[in-house]
Amino acid sequence: MNIPVLLQCSHQHLLRGLLSTPFLRSRFICPSSTHLGSGISCTQPFNSLGLYCTKRMLPSVGVKRKLCVQTTLKQHTERLSDKEQRFVDKLYTGLIQGQRACLAEAITLIESAHHRKKELAQVLLQKVLIYHREQEQLNKGKPLAFRVGLSGPPGAGKSTFIEYFGKMLTERGHKVSVLAVDPSSCTSGGSLLGDKTRMTELSRDMNAYIRPSPTRGTLGGVTRTTNEAILLCEGGGYNIILIETVGVGQSEFAVADMVDMFVLLLPPAGGDELQGIKRGIIEMADLVAVTKSDGDLIVPARRIQAEYVSALKLLRKRSEVWRPKVIRISSRSGEGISEMWDKMKEFQNLMLASGELTAKRQKQQKVWMWNLIQESVLEHFRTHPTVREQIPLLERRVLSGALPPGLAADLLLKAFKDRD
Repeated sequence: MNIPVLLQCSHQHLLRGLLSTPFLRSRFICPSSTHLGSGISCTQPFNSLGLYCTKRMLPSVGVKRKLCVQTTLKQHTERLSDKEQRFVDKLYTGLIQGQRACLAEAITLIESAHHRKKELAQVLLQKVLIYHREQEQLNKGKPLAFRVGLSGPPGAGKSTFIEYFGKMLTERGHKVSVLAVDPSSCTSGGSLLGDKTRMTELSRDMNAYIRPSPTRGTLGGVTRTTNEAILLCEGGGYNIILIETVGVGQSEFAVADMVDMFVLLLPPAGGDELQGIKRGIIEMADLVAVTKSDGDLIVPARRIQAEYVSALKLLRKRSEVWRPKVIRISSRSGEGISEMWDKMKEFQNLMLASGELTAKRQKQQKVWMWNLIQESVLEHFRTHPTVREQIPLLERRVLSGALPPGLAADLLLKAFKDRD
């Protein structure tokens, strides 16, 4: 982009300040009499007024990204009333100061389906994003938090493990946030949200925050706003983010696109090695932990561990610096959990040093963007006046067998295109 900046002779100091910034493909136009100092020359006569132009660099990628976010934030903020601006500012200030009540209210805001509250949530998220980028720069570009996804079949002991693991981390000076995703009923739409009640000790810890959220029909074992909740928790100062998913299935690995490390928890009676080579959840695991490895279950836990070590050898290597490991742990006795944390730190350090973690997070940002696009496009399609009128009629014809589902979908898309 060419940005002409007209400068008078009296503004030489401004020109020098601009030239000291890394700029790319920009034009600065100044009077021919302007002296730019040694090493800087003006070429290419511009017009009969004696103006000249010189090419310099536009702001670097980081500067441009920050300016873009700030411009977007200003545009969104201008549409808010004074009362709404004060509300967002209160949430933002409390959030970055580490107030758990403000964090809870902020997550409630981003989970809302109300149109106006969605706009407020976007303003808040953009303010947190700017703050997040600044903190990362102060941290020499390193991530502020370690994001860990936890999944496993019902009864694997995920909540019991998280409570013991979380207490261990807070005692070591970490701030832990747990985003526990609970499945919603297909009939009533409600959720038990019982994960927090299983973590009584951790929920009372002032250095821990537990947030149970319903899936509301979202596939992949996560909620529609899990990415946003992660960002808010990091803005609130939590440096370990644990995302507990609803369980294991072929659609339960969406959490892998949100976290740095994906941990699979399996009970000792989890089947043979053929279960391990099934594509889907197991190939996304960076660490497999066989739980309940105590008492009478030690022998089957060792057998499962050996079988999964063999099964993982059949999978394609996903990282140049890390091979998935299988360990045994017990949340009742605490055996293996400290060693498990050591392996998780080893994973984080190796991935950071190799640059794979940075590349992984960049890829996740793109996935996040496209997920939001799909959601917005589908919502726009469903609420389109013409489509909304046609849906009940076409649904009845499909149910009666008078119209194939594929043709009904084509008719709806055609109605959408014709009237949009």
